[in-house]
Amino acid sequence: MTAATAVRSTGRPVPPSRLRRYVALLGLAAVIVWAAVGIDVDLDKLLRLPSGVLLIAQRMFVDPGLDVTYFETAMVGMLQSIEIAWVGTVIAAILSLPIGFVAAKNVSSGPISNAIRVLLDAIRAFPELVLAVAIFIPIAGLGPVAGALAIGIHSIGTLGKLTAEVIEGIDTGPVEAARSVGGNTLQVHRWAVLPQVLPEIIAFWLYRFEINIRGAAVLGVVGAGGIGFLLQQTVVYGRFGKAGMALVVVIVATILVDTVSGWVRRRIIEGGGTRRVIEAELEQPELLTAT
Repeated sequence: MTAATAVRSTGRPVPPSRLRRYVALLGLAAVIVWAAVGIDVDLDKLLRLPSGVLLIAQRMFVDPGLDVTYFETAMVGMLQSIEIAWVGTVIAAILSLPIGFVAAKNVSSGPISNAIRVLLDAIRAFPELVLAVAIFIPIAGLGPVAGALAIGIHSIGTLGKLTAEVIEGIDTGPVEAARSVGGNTLQVHRWAVLPQVLPEIIAFWLYRFEINIRGAAVLGVVGAGGIGFLLQQTVVYGRFGKAGMALVVVIVATILVDTVSGWVRRRIIEGGGTRRVIEAELEQPELLTAT
């Protein structure tokens, strides 16, 4: 019986073959096994991992528990990590804005835009850890300066790409209006392009600052200062109570920064209170007659 005959006789189509699905799943399993063998995964250690994590957590938070006396030291380290992230974000914001304009295809020529995008891709290919260990720690030495430079340079790749994409999505009306009244290239960019994209770009800067705080904490492990350095030292020497206190400070500070940064981003994108009052009055005309 052919497929067409089967359809006419049963009144429903023949279910598709599952061979492709099985082949895809088999290929995925083969890739996972190949990767696991390549990194020499020890199944016995992997099975003991949950109990090891629970043991470390118990030493940090139960026995002997948090070392409250370490709170001030942990706060100083966390503030240094925030400062590293802030300086790195400022460096990236200042440099990525003009680079983003050049990378935007509707602003610069095709070859130049493509070359700048390749450069941004190359910058993003190197993590902060690699930049810090291979370049900035040998140049600036151990400490927060190397961490701030590594974070700043790495963030240029992401912020430059996002800036270019935002610029490519602008409304061309203001640009044409600025050109029609005789504005040169810089004037068009300043008065027709920048006001359209700046709120969203600033929101990207703030979001990148949140990410850089986590990056600054990790960079401390390789000697770039901040809370990561304190965590590395306390864990290496078995001072789990102090390490637990440092972890609590990291978690609380990260949540607070994310909350404040998210609120600021929403205010920038959605507008301030005056705009909301005007929108409310437009939706309820009786408020206008009442005043």
